[in-house]
Amino acid sequence: MPISDYLRDLRTRIGTTLVLMPSVAALIFDEHGRVLLARHSNGGVWSTPGGAIDPDEAPQDAVAREVWEELAVRVEPTRCLGSFGGPAFRITYANGDVVSYVITAFECRRLDDAALRPDGDEVLEARYVGADELRTLTLSSWAAVVLPTLMERRGDWVPPVTWRPPTGG
Repeated sequence: MPISDYLRDLRTRIGTTLVLMPSVAALIFDEHGRVLLARHSNGGVWSTPGGAIDPDEAPQDAVAREVWEELAVRVEPTRCLGSFGGPAFRITYANGDVVSYVITAFECRRLDDAALRPDGDEVLEARYVGADELRTLTLSSWAAVVLPTLMERRGDWVPPVTWRPPTGG
């Protein structure tokens, strides 16, 4: 789905300036431990299904909705794997819009055996990928940072703190 009505309205007021955007990512594993990745139309990069949380929407509902919209697959979040953000999560879109995503990653289980049906708008193709295959794909900047560790650990992970208090007086 293209830009939400909420974000479209916000952009008419602020232009292309940086927007902090809460979002979700779905890590859906198959029986072989491979994760479902989608190749996105924006830049052709691979990432997990997911997207922005709408106003007043619960994150667990957003992840189920996003997977449905992108791949026509029903999922249920089974656990929260963590929240992630930082420089690797900032994107400048082709139209100049700048977004810094803060992503809540959920492990999800599929509720059906439906065939993956990429929407053809946001997602061009989708497939399950093993950890050893990650380095052969052009991953989104955030997926390159987070996915290898989440796939290896298959559990909660908090990245190390990089912030330090100011020095001096």
